[in-house]
Amino acid sequence: MLDDTLKTQLKTYLQRVTRPVEIVASVDDSATSREMLELLEDILQLSDQVSLVQQRNADPHTPSFALNSPGQDIHLRFAGLPMGHEFTSLVLALLQVGGYPSKAAPDTIEQIQGLDGDYRFETYFSQSCQNCPDVVQALNLMAVLNPRIQHVAIDGAVFPEEVEQRQVMSVPTVYLNGEVFGQGRMTLEEIVGRLDAGAARREAKKLSAKDPFEVLVVGGGPAGAAAAIYAARKGIRTGVVAERFGGQVLDTMAIENFISVQETEGPKMAAALEAHVRQYEVDIMNLQRAEKLVPAGDDGLISIELANGATLKGKTVILSTGARWRQMNVPGEDQYRNKGVAYCPHCDGPLFKGKRVAVIGGGNSGVEAAIDLAGVVRHVTLIEFDHKLRADEVLQRKLRSLPNVTILLSALSTQVHGDGSKVTGLSYTDRTNDTGHTIELEGIFVQIGLLPNTEWLKGTVELSPRGEIVIDERGQTSVPGVFAAGDATTVPYKQIVIAMGEGAKAALSAFDHLIRHSAPAQAPVAEAQAA
Repeated sequence: MLDDTLKTQLKTYLQRVTRPVEIVASVDDSATSREMLELLEDILQLSDQVSLVQQRNADPHTPSFALNSPGQDIHLRFAGLPMGHEFTSLVLALLQVGGYPSKAAPDTIEQIQGLDGDYRFETYFSQSCQNCPDVVQALNLMAVLNPRIQHVAIDGAVFPEEVEQRQVMSVPTVYLNGEVFGQGRMTLEEIVGRLDAGAARREAKKLSAKDPFEVLVVGGGPAGAAAAIYAARKGIRTGVVAERFGGQVLDTMAIENFISVQETEGPKMAAALEAHVRQYEVDIMNLQRAEKLVPAGDDGLISIELANGATLKGKTVILSTGARWRQMNVPGEDQYRNKGVAYCPHCDGPLFKGKRVAVIGGGNSGVEAAIDLAGVVRHVTLIEFDHKLRADEVLQRKLRSLPNVTILLSALSTQVHGDGSKVTGLSYTDRTNDTGHTIELEGIFVQIGLLPNTEWLKGTVELSPRGEIVIDERGQTSVPGVFAAGDATTVPYKQIVIAMGEGAKAALSAFDHLIRHSAPAQAPVAEAQAA
């Protein structure tokens, strides 16, 4: 199951285990069960601290395996095969069950250990989902730290009947005590905050007590990270407040056009960005949504009001709030989001194996999504509003070569249909003759561009008709002392490398603003006399 390189790496990691790890496998005669046992036996050979017990159909989720340690009360289980992106989750679980300490913040660990209640979490994942490991690893850690927390990580491809019964159409999907708890990427702090009712209030009080920053960056994507680094290197007090550090990069699968890095994945780049920012004395305030900007008053400080009630202040502010996937804005889209309407083909594609899906959008993202999905689903219908596809020619040639793809041009999507629990079809209008049509399908993947995260700035900062922050060549906005960078601005070409450059430029402009506006009105007397 594991190649020699992985075995060598895993053996090195398992040397950090300080207490025995007991693996209890529930098996049957399926091929997946045989694969799982092969994986577990490979692990068994790599550490004397690991033991393996096999039981026949001992758990409702079979094949599956639980991880525990004698003398500990840990309820952690993998149902299916934790390979692909989830292999890292398995390695971390082995280490943490084996006594290796987590790198989570001490106050977060204390919060988890102090949670009062019984929590049974179930997370549905796919091996190709880059968003799933964060959720699986967070809940696994919580199960290790608190005996009243249970977690089962379920590979949806191995348990399709269960996925169908629960109408799971997006991963990760998390159930808590039998009810949907959340869908999509969630951090450890976010999950704990939702369980700890007083967490938001305590956090707001702590944030409001912070001293004013010289540069306050709003947004933690590539532009925000670059701005924070350039500001901190000037030796000035710098803070970053972000709804999720990494931004849209976290949802990007393959990155092959970042100069000097031939290929990487979005989550890896996001982790590298945060690690680089943390090398400097930057105050990172994650999981905080900005709701209002108040221009400087008599005190010369710009205020950022957060959703939790806190207020942060800065002598200058850099807005780098990025963008999000644009929606179709048609009837039924909101109702069936995560019930067949999806925005991440890499994450959710495996859940539609053998089914009919549509991809909305004929740019690079849409055509790439259609190509990827064609290898998994029964049929893909690509719908493009324009009279031609806008994707690169090499992608168009690949798409047109696939036998299970239909391309509809000059088509306007008008309505998502469903039966109350899942998508059943999509209506569109043929713009060449104004006739209406309906396609029967089970999934819709929306890939029609980006929408800037700037609604909260309306009426304060000048925005373009598209909602982008209007900036000049120095990154200055219409509000003195407020700068902006990245995908939220009017700068053309929304690319990671461009966002980073714009973030650096905005930080340099903010520093120049600080120098000019903090300089004394006239030279000191002694200096004037010397002159």
